[in-house]
Amino acid sequence: MGHNYGPGEIVYIIIRNPHAQDVAHVQQAAIVQNPENPNELALFAHDNYYPISDDFAIFTSEEEAEAAYQEAFGMIDEGDYYG
Repeated sequence: MGHNYGPGEIVYIIIRNPHAQDVAHVQQAAIVQNPENPNELALFAHDNYYPISDDFAIFTSEEEAEAAYQEAFGMIDEGDYYG
């Protein structure tokens, strides 16, 4: 990880839905002090703390995260969208 994050920084991650592993989306997260280990930083998203690790693709802008998401998961066909 080439970026040094600071507490309070807002980042964007691609996260899988814990209830449907084939569903992922871009999620805003905050960099916070890890409540279990105050010497480490953690991601805070969905009311959960996640250790910062290589398991997360972390982006400093939503646009970067969306572009990576589209590259990884492909464009949604407008005809397939039922929102």
